[in-house]
Amino acid sequence: MPKKKDHSPDPDDQEEEEEYSVEKILDKRVRNGRVEYYLKWKGYGDEDNTWEPESHLDCPELISEFEERRKKEDEEEEYSVEKILDKRVRNGRVEYYLKWKGYGDEDNTWEPESHLDCPELISEFEERRKKEDAKKKEEKKRKTPATDDASKKKTKKAVEEDSRPRGFDRGLEAERIIGATDSSGELMFLMKWRGTDEADLVPARQANSRCPQVVIKFYEERLTWHSSTNDEEEGHNEAE
Repeated sequence: MPKKKDHSPDPDDQEEEEEYSVEKILDKRVRNGRVEYYLKWKGYGDEDNTWEPESHLDCPELISEFEERRKKEDEEEEYSVEKILDKRVRNGRVEYYLKWKGYGDEDNTWEPESHLDCPELISEFEERRKKEDAKKKEEKKRKTPATDDASKKKTKKAVEEDSRPRGFDRGLEAERIIGATDSSGELMFLMKWRGTDEADLVPARQANSRCPQVVIKFYEERLTWHSSTNDEEEGHNEAE
């Protein structure tokens, strides 16, 4: 607390204690299991601010005002995304790796796309990654130029194959799903088409809307196989 002032008219008079009143509560802490408040005293500068135990105070209104203010500040604190750094697909769910405003790189987190409210940053990230992928493809093409007729023919064939319709654009009827992968950053199905042995990787989201029954059958077969394997293992254990 601030030092007491001596208002005695002369040294022989008894010292009179000045009353101290709290102007504002600035902060709060817990030390050795005891709640303390950081106080600004009326009539004194910031250099005289002190930490005082709650049990020593007689200003319930100021304490209540401080607690309400701090509660409101905590509720209003929002985390905003500064930048999207990466993208992945886990368990069929798209997630983005985020840099948060006001926080260091050690606080970066993966968050589901469904939890985010920053469409501009998502669009900016996707455009940036699209340009980077195109740039890498161009650099790779420059590093491996065709040196003879065989290489030129191979390159031409690859270009023709790249320009051919793929997936559902081929206009074929989906027969069954052979397998699935998310190595490209998006869940993809390896689709077998009716009337041809050539299979294509197609986005799962397209398959879900274009041939839902084929997708359901794929998952049912996997569940049936998993259940059968478990039954065999249980039977083997009982036999032992």
